[in-house]
Amino acid sequence: MPNIKKACIGLVLFTLLFTLFPTYSANANTAVDSPKNALSGNAPNPYGGTDYYLDATNGKDTNDGKSIDTAWQTLQKANNTTFQPGDRILLKSGESWQNQQLWPKGSGTAGKPIVIDRYGDETLGKPYIATNGKVDNPLQYINGDFVKDKNKVGLTGAVVLRNQQYWEIHNLELSNDDDFNTDINVSAKTKSVVRDGISISINADLLEGNDKIMDYFRISDNYIHNIDGPTDWQKIHYGGIVFQVFGEKSYKSYDEGAYYFQDVRIENNRFYQTELHAIEFAFNWFYDRDASSGEYDETGKFHEGWEQLWVKNRDLYSRDVYIGHNYAEDIGQGAIQLANTKDMTVEYNEVNGYLQRYNAVSCGLYLWAGADTVMQYNEVYGGPYGEYDGTPWDLEFTNFNVTYQYNYSHDNAAGWMAYMGNSSNSIARYNLSVNDNGVIVKNMLSTNYSPTYFLNNVFVYDASKMDWFHDEVFKDTVYFLNNVFYNTSTTTPTKWYRKEGALNKAVFSNNAYYEAGGVQSAQQPADAHAVLADPQFVADPADYKRGNGVANIVDSAANFKVKPTSPLIDTGRYNVHAGQADFFNNHLYYGDNIDIGIQESPIGTKVESPVDTNPIENEQPALRENLALHQQISANYTHPNKGLEATNLVDGKTTTRWASPDEVTYPIEITINFGKPIAFDEVYLDEYVDSGTDPRILEYELQQYDEATDTWTTFEKQTNGLGTNVSLKDFGHITSSQLRLLIDSVKPGATGTPTLTEIQVYNNNSTENPQQPTTSITSATYDLNPSKQNDPANQVTWDVYLNGDTLSTIRYIGTEGNVLSSLTEGKDYTVNGDTYTLTRSFLTSRAVGKSGLQLEFASGAQLKIDLNIMNSTDT
Repeated sequence: MPNIKKACIGLVLFTLLFTLFPTYSANANTAVDSPKNALSGNAPNPYGGTDYYLDATNGKDTNDGKSIDTAWQTLQKANNTTFQPGDRILLKSGESWQNQQLWPKGSGTAGKPIVIDRYGDETLGKPYIATNGKVDNPLQYINGDFVKDKNKVGLTGAVVLRNQQYWEIHNLELSNDDDFNTDINVSAKTKSVVRDGISISINADLLEGNDKIMDYFRISDNYIHNIDGPTDWQKIHYGGIVFQVFGEKSYKSYDEGAYYFQDVRIENNRFYQTELHAIEFAFNWFYDRDASSGEYDETGKFHEGWEQLWVKNRDLYSRDVYIGHNYAEDIGQGAIQLANTKDMTVEYNEVNGYLQRYNAVSCGLYLWAGADTVMQYNEVYGGPYGEYDGTPWDLEFTNFNVTYQYNYSHDNAAGWMAYMGNSSNSIARYNLSVNDNGVIVKNMLSTNYSPTYFLNNVFVYDASKMDWFHDEVFKDTVYFLNNVFYNTSTTTPTKWYRKEGALNKAVFSNNAYYEAGGVQSAQQPADAHAVLADPQFVADPADYKRGNGVANIVDSAANFKVKPTSPLIDTGRYNVHAGQADFFNNHLYYGDNIDIGIQESPIGTKVESPVDTNPIENEQPALRENLALHQQISANYTHPNKGLEATNLVDGKTTTRWASPDEVTYPIEITINFGKPIAFDEVYLDEYVDSGTDPRILEYELQQYDEATDTWTTFEKQTNGLGTNVSLKDFGHITSSQLRLLIDSVKPGATGTPTLTEIQVYNNNSTENPQQPTTSITSATYDLNPSKQNDPANQVTWDVYLNGDTLSTIRYIGTEGNVLSSLTEGKDYTVNGDTYTLTRSFLTSRAVGKSGLQLEFASGAQLKIDLNIMNSTDT
């Protein structure tokens, strides 16, 4: 009875989905490579192989399976068969296979894939495989960790393929749930289960032969529901459709340029209540979260294994992937979570509810550790409130050339975009966000390899219900150009940041800031070309469409076009990162300039090939001189791993760092030698704090060096912790030839060693308090004894550090203290660069005794050097 009941529930849910969401279909205006499979079981085999039929009611496993009348009955019969290229496995419409799993063997070839599909009367419903959790669990929770069985991972789906390629899977209904409501509310540490709808895996430890790249998969028109699982992370991915690569050893034990999927299309599938995900691409080396699996990037920065930068360095990306026109509802964690994939297009997918049960970090639809990918025309809504991530989109760790464009998100309580950092060329443009309250751009945990661009997005939010525009501190340059910030609250102005200095590295230009209450926010960022007037949308923003289906996503955005009188027209700023077209596929741009917002109005002359003649990148304020840049630096402790040297602290790059070894005796001493006395009034320190890690350094101090006494003096001491992006300025003006940072202690229980990305030194008040010129000596001695005349050490020489000043005169001070006439260059002294040397003829004409030199500068400054002229006894 329970199995029959479950089959009936699945059919009802399937019917309800198509009743409630009739608009969900392939967009007629979008070119989609339609598979050859639509009810292909009722048509001749297009690939020329043998057709095998399965009928759960009337079939018999003693049949040959090669006709409708001689169909097989159980999936096990298919599992015991190795199929040949071009064969088809056809399941009868309306039939149900309970407590069974489909794992047919064999692989197709190019042009002759093996196909799983249906046959018969389509009105009876898709053939239904209800595995009901009857799969082996590949995990054991032992001694506080999940231990994986390499022979069982990847075999947890209702449909399974392992180390197989050239397959198509169409028109199935799948579930894999023994008790969804119970299993979903229990920790994996108490009851660990791993289940999938379709599990396609590469098992690097069991792969036979030389072919280590699995090609060609087509998965479409399947209905996958009730894939249950626990509510916490088990160090393995599972869900509706899962592509996963497994290996029990460190990635370093496997070949480069191998172990990935290629040429994959996942289209027109529907998902309901699947755990963790609806669609997932992932690597799962068993040690992928162990620090020993870390990798150094091209800058020498070390990344622990879980960030998976090694996927890029070793070319392990899956590639040529299309994910389009899928619908996912009520998903436990991230609905469409993609990793380790490049050359991918993800479009026209609809997510209705994600993170519905999994209480941890994730987002609605996103890529991490990926590259060269476009996410466009997707709709995501129904995300819950969450302190970490929780947004519909995410610019994640170690992404390279990832663009979010033309997407529509609404009613997501956590906000709009998570932004993790450690990425290159991240772009979010022409996206629409409505009532994504919470945090608009959330987090930034690491620095980037290049600036990030947010262009021509429209944000409609209620500031009385939101947290902040940004909740952390931007660690690298982020450009916000031509965006619309529309606050519907009549009582609460926009809350732009939680932390002071949060927007210091964010550049805002030509954005529209509309406050329905008529009062601009006191936190509003500086924007010399801001538009503050009503944008004049063509419809009331409150009338936005919810769950209208991705087929109508452009119609949903049409409310946010603007009237011909809008102040947004021609008031934006062109930037090459804006792309080629607006949300509605209008050309960019018309008129005197690009428009602000998601629409480019065809008003004015069409500019065929726009050129950015005034790049905003060239407009930033002149950089202050970092006096520590490329100076000599040393540390009494340095981590033995390559790429963590002290020189990284003065290279001007926050993407590199220094680290101490695991075992040290405090204090740690880091010393910068400027080579000459300099004046400074600010020291900038940046502690490296990675994802999930708190600042480690607790007590630290800054010291200056006294050359006269050869001693160090502390001028700044802190006992409440360091952290990221710290500027120390309260110590006044310091003049010293060396600066020392002492790390005195770390926080109790802190994990990891002390590590910093930068030490920078500035003199901010050089105009009001100009830095004085300095010399390398304050006294010198000259011996008149003839026997000393050929001694190279017997001379008077010094360096002058002008610090922007000009040396105008050198005068001699006689033995009686009176200032005599000025010296003549070439006769009395010579100059070589910054080095000044008194001539021997001048010195031998001086009287024995105490005398001196007076150096006079254009600014009025004076410096004195004491001279001692002596005549030693010849021994």
